Amino acid sequence: MIRSLDRKLAAIRANPHSTREFILADAKDADMAFGVRATGPRSYLSRQGARPAQFSPEVWTRAEFGCRNLPEFLDIIREVVQQGVVDIMLMSASVSEQLAIREGLFQQSAVTPAARANDTTDIWAVRHGSYTREPAQPFRSASIDQIQCGQIECDRTAGDFPGANLGLYSLTFQNRLADDRETLLWYQAFREEAERKKFRHFLEVFDPNVPGAIPPAQLGEFINDSILRTLAGVPDSGRPVFLKIVYHGPKAMEELVQYDPRLVVGILGGSAGTTYDAFKLVHEAQKYGARVALYGRKINHAEHQLAFIEMLRAITDGKISPEEAVHAYHGVLQARGIRPQRALADDLQLTDPAMRYDGTAARRSRVEIRNNPLGQNQREGNWPQRADGTPDFEKMNSVQRLAYDQARLG
Repeated sequence: MIRSLDRKLAAIRANPHSTREFILADAKDADMAFGVRATGPRSYLSRQGARPAQFSPEVWTRAEFGCRNLPEFLDIIREVVQQGVVDIMLMSASVSEQLAIREGLFQQSAVTPAARANDTTDIWAVRHGSYTREPAQPFRSASIDQIQCGQIECDRTAGDFPGANLGLYSLTFQNRLADDRETLLWYQAFREEAERKKFRHFLEVFDPNVPGAIPPAQLGEFINDSILRTLAGVPDSGRPVFLKIVYHGPKAMEELVQYDPRLVVGILGGSAGTTYDAFKLVHEAQKYGARVALYGRKINHAEHQLAFIEMLRAITDGKISPEEAVHAYHGVLQARGIRPQRALADDLQLTDPAMRYDGTAARRSRVEIRNNPLGQNQREGNWPQRADGTPDFEKMNSVQRLAYDQARLG
């Protein structure tokens, strides 16, 4: 079976400036970052009759025990794959093993399974932890063989592997020579191993995770140049199939896309925000050259994930505007008797400062957005900041810290 990802990549590379083909990925790999809270809120289950967790009422209130358990999370992934609207399902290695290898969920599906291939320390966003406030250090939990076949060494004479043969590899440049050199040495070793084992990857480039690494107004240029410099020494055989980056606005996106038509550029979703934030982001990014969107929290925290994904696809296909999509999405919720998180008028608000531009003005930097990326969404809490506008980690409580980490990683 030809996967939709491969068909779309071929079309995009053949006609990068004229095709409307757009790749959607559901990023369900947050268990490699957040632990218990990675699975999202239980109050917004996608399917009735999912297997709820058992808890002791004398210990927990229902509000406190508000996150899905792993079986509920797996049920939602199965639903999204069976829906067949996304092109990629990104998972942790352990979830990929369960669904791809043990269950064969993707054998007859057009959806491509993928696994997170490294987990640098800037995604170690556990409750009460302090890892994410330090410069990211390279680390890999799963090997390529374990992702491909679920064990330390695959039988490479047997043909196709039962697991995922696509992985997400993350880089975080800090503008520090020793740190960035070490990061690139790990990436070089991964690329060479991946090429030998015919393992494809896409490259995620996070913004620096420590304050002051780059002046806010220069961040988009720094990221663009870092990507292009990194890939200049990599032949086609070792290149990522596409990029996943923070959307730094029209100017930064167009600069990167026009430089090398071989690069297929995608965006990460960021914080959950309003429904309009999510729909407007994918519309604007596509308008200025992005051909991929990988949404994590924006999908996982939606009231009805399948309907949310349908709206994303309708927007990227040019069938509906972001504003119309918000109205249509609320119509689905009403028809299904699902109470929305926000009233329609509130959900039509643009709360992400990143999207407040007229299409020509420079966008506010991601460093500024990190100070309050949740906009008006006070439900998840804001956080204190220093006089220079950077996050003040020492004054954050655990709820603020978790909200900050979730907003940065998407």
